[in-house]
Amino acid sequence: MNDRQRAPRNVDEQAALRAVVEGTAGDTGVEFFAALVKNLARALDVHGAWVTEYLEDQRRLRALAFWLGEAFVPDYEYDIEGTPCAPVITELRLLHVPDRVVELFPEDPDLPKLSAVSYMGIPLLDLDGRVLGHLAVLDTRSMPEDPRLFDLLRIFANRAVAELRRLRAERAVREREEKLGLLVDSAMDAIVELNHELDITRANTAAEQLFGCGRDALVDRPITELLSQKGKEKLSRVMDELEERRQGERYLWVAGGLAACNDNGEPFHAEATVSTFEMGGQEFYTLILRNVNDRLEAERRIQRLEEQTAYLREEINALRQFDRILGTSPALLSVLKEVDQVSVTDTTVLILGETGTGKELIARAIHEGSRRRRAPLINLNCAAIPANLIESELFGHERGAFTGATQRRDGRFTVADGGTLFLDEVGELPLELQGKLLRVLQGGEFEPVGSARTRKVDVRLIAATNRDLKAETAEGRFREDLFYRLNVFPIRLPALRERGDDVVELAAEFARRFAHDMGKELEPFDEVVKQRLRSYAWPGNIRELQNVIERAVITARSGRLDFDRALPESTRAGARTPPTIAPAESDDRIRTADEMRDLERANIVRALEACGWKVAGHEGAARRLGLNPSTLNSRMNALGIRRPQR
Repeated sequence: MNDRQRAPRNVDEQAALRAVVEGTAGDTGVEFFAALVKNLARALDVHGAWVTEYLEDQRRLRALAFWLGEAFVPDYEYDIEGTPCAPVITELRLLHVPDRVVELFPEDPDLPKLSAVSYMGIPLLDLDGRVLGHLAVLDTRSMPEDPRLFDLLRIFANRAVAELRRLRAERAVREREEKLGLLVDSAMDAIVELNHELDITRANTAAEQLFGCGRDALVDRPITELLSQKGKEKLSRVMDELEERRQGERYLWVAGGLAACNDNGEPFHAEATVSTFEMGGQEFYTLILRNVNDRLEAERRIQRLEEQTAYLREEINALRQFDRILGTSPALLSVLKEVDQVSVTDTTVLILGETGTGKELIARAIHEGSRRRRAPLINLNCAAIPANLIESELFGHERGAFTGATQRRDGRFTVADGGTLFLDEVGELPLELQGKLLRVLQGGEFEPVGSARTRKVDVRLIAATNRDLKAETAEGRFREDLFYRLNVFPIRLPALRERGDDVVELAAEFARRFAHDMGKELEPFDEVVKQRLRSYAWPGNIRELQNVIERAVITARSGRLDFDRALPESTRAGARTPPTIAPAESDDRIRTADEMRDLERANIVRALEACGWKVAGHEGAARRLGLNPSTLNSRMNALGIRRPQR
């Protein structure tokens, strides 16, 4: 047995009380508990003392300070099961083991290592009786029962409980403040705290994003620096109104919002609320801002989707009767090969061909074969929109941009962003708008009508025309630079008369669909019908064929199509063919398609000249050529025939 084990215990109560008061008076937290256990061990003349925090969910004790011998034991934590501390915690009582503590608690692995002989511990309880932790001492010699030891332990325990309660209260306050800070910082609206001079004293993350600068750049900055002149005046009026309100009602919705700007001077409009509160005898304001531009942008996206839906619905209706490319003629197969080659690129395509040859169908095939196929294909027929409205239709307009513009509207370029825009009859585009179209093709940017804001779009353009744009350029009716920008990859669609038996295949498909819609049964085409279909020139091409077949199905009898009424007079069996103006010279050689086109053009021009450029009527060129006036007008557009200026 060593000297310490044989020496009598020396306990000075007065010195112990001075130690607990003086030794911990100037300390808090970790320093307090370290001073507490060190002075406790010396006051009770024991080998070790420690104060712990109870981790209830884990049933473990974590030492806040542990004095052993002449040094502190760092990071001491242990399970209470099998230790003398267990009954202290679970039974909420002071436990005194005067001797043989290792024998009484053999499952405690630390007691033999500490050479423990005796033990005394007391629980630390909160006001509601909940266990906060415990205070304990151990010694390497016996610890006979002595009321003085118990009283001193209770005095030290009370000091420990007071500090633990204070620390827990501080921790709860910090947690509430942190939670409040997270709540404020997670808000989507900008929250700004202002002092009475309207200087920013606090700002959340949304405010940093709204004003485009960090919190350090916002704090102590006058909020008026981030408001327009009208915004400053409105905020001042709101503050005056707040002062007149009763306590508990000092908050206001800022009618019409505030005109503000970010750190770079870029303006924005914000919805706003203002409230006031007092703290420490000082008055503060809470300003909550929401950038209306974000909501307007969301509304614009919704509107754009609605417009896309409307455009796509129109296209579905337009494609209801015919949405497939039919035919096996060499002329058509050559076109389809070009479609496959250009589809996978973003190259601008110019589709050339007579009226009714299916230019829109080819445009759709190019779009469906491209990487943009998941985005919309938006159509616009330049000939179907009045000249004074086509700019708005293409580029959109702001509210009040012109008479009748009661709300903001996105144009076709915006709706087609990420996809494809098909401009049919691009040759009809007014000359003054061609430059704006060229700018979009070159830089992907434009300004809506009535707006100074430049918009960027990513749109692939497919254009189509039945005009000779090169000739239009030479005559000054079409911009040369725009022509070459459009003519990157031209595709010429063959006329129906150049496609051989494709006309029979198309007619059969049209007949099947119209008969299905009308609930009729039709007989297959006989050879006479096929020959009549092949022999007709089809100046209106596929569109004319579709109309003829629809008329034939409507007037069909006993399952047989009535082509006598459906086809023009010049193709009826035995009908008199009206005279035409023949070319000045003729021969028996086979002519090329371009030569046939030139002959047709010359023939129509001579007929028009002979009739004084009158198209319809008894003395008109249409009757002389054996054509319907609408068909002749279509052919004139396709061939670029215009009456000379006087």
